[in-house]
Amino acid sequence: MSRKKDTRQRAILDQLAVSPTMRVGRLAETLDVTTETIRRDLEELAAQGMIARTYGGAMLRQPAEPALSERHLELVEERAAIGQAALSYLAEARVIMLGSGATTTQLAKFIAIEMHGLTVIAHSVSVASALSLNPTIQVVMAPGVYHPDEGAMHGAQAVRFLSDYSADWSVTGASAMSPLGPSDALIDAADVYATMLRQSARHMVVADHSKFDRMATARYADWGEIDVLVTDARPQGPLRRALVAGEVEVKLAKV
Repeated sequence: MSRKKDTRQRAILDQLAVSPTMRVGRLAETLDVTTETIRRDLEELAAQGMIARTYGGAMLRQPAEPALSERHLELVEERAAIGQAALSYLAEARVIMLGSGATTTQLAKFIAIEMHGLTVIAHSVSVASALSLNPTIQVVMAPGVYHPDEGAMHGAQAVRFLSDYSADWSVTGASAMSPLGPSDALIDAADVYATMLRQSARHMVVADHSKFDRMATARYADWGEIDVLVTDARPQGPLRRALVAGEVEVKLAKV
């Protein structure tokens, strides 16, 4: 790669870091090159896995997620606030499907403290452990192939199992959130989340602001399928417009 092209592509990544979703024309104007040059650069960056192409532009890809044990140590206050804010929506629920992740584990801790006499269908060991502190909560664990980094059951067995149940609410996290919808870094996790969504009357996504305007490997829903997003900052730009178009209620947690 020429030094000029390398400098330009680094500048594109820098621009996307500041404005995570940008159109080709805007990038061309900012970097003072032709749109054809920008399109070639975007194709090369996409082939390297650095960005995801969108219609007429590009978006940064979400970096590979660390193991769940590491994520439990990150953004702890934000995730706890999101879990607490999500709790109010579940007050009347008798059956909840709960996905895996650091934020859903925080929510499970609040469920164990505040709620009684319900059934939670889970596939995450950390979620089940948090709920086990409340003997009035029945935890139903999905079988499947254990993913050690995520501490959760995935695969065809988990999907078939979940398909036999129905719930008042399902709640999942997300590795990334773009205008197209929430997505996960793990394809198998996305399959589980999509099944939970299909089997539930209402669906909530709980995720912090670091997931905004990013794309991960597997999208598991579009925003029109999501009832509520609970997060710690107000989405802006294309993501905000997509949430409005999808009629998603956005609940801001108080951190």
